[in-house]
Amino acid sequence: MNREIIVVGDRVLIDPDVNNERTDTGLYLPQGVKEKEKIQGGAIVKTGPGYPVPDPQALEIEPWQAPEVTSRYFPLQAKEGDFCLFLRSTAIEIEFEQKKYLIVPHSAILVLIRGKISL
Repeated sequence: MNREIIVVGDRVLIDPDVNNERTDTGLYLPQGVKEKEKIQGGAIVKTGPGYPVPDPQALEIEPWQAPEVTSRYFPLQAKEGDFCLFLRSTAIEIEFEQKKYLIVPHSAILVLIRGKISL
């Protein structure tokens, strides 16, 4: 059986960086941050569809008259493959197929790093 993780809403699935001193992209986390673990980095594996946007037509008619409504979402800035720094206190740890991941709301992401960076 082939299983898949589907991330909902404004959530982001992150593969956490186990090395807390320096990120893969070369960013150094301050000593105080590392000790308190307030901020953590990781690679974005999957993102949800985004923030739900209400259908304006559905608001104008009565609920029992509502036609079939298609879901619309405002997309997230985070993309698969980005590296991010996020607030650790908002993360929920899960294990899927013997690998640990973190689920974080998009609003907890502080910085996104996309592509190669040159310092």
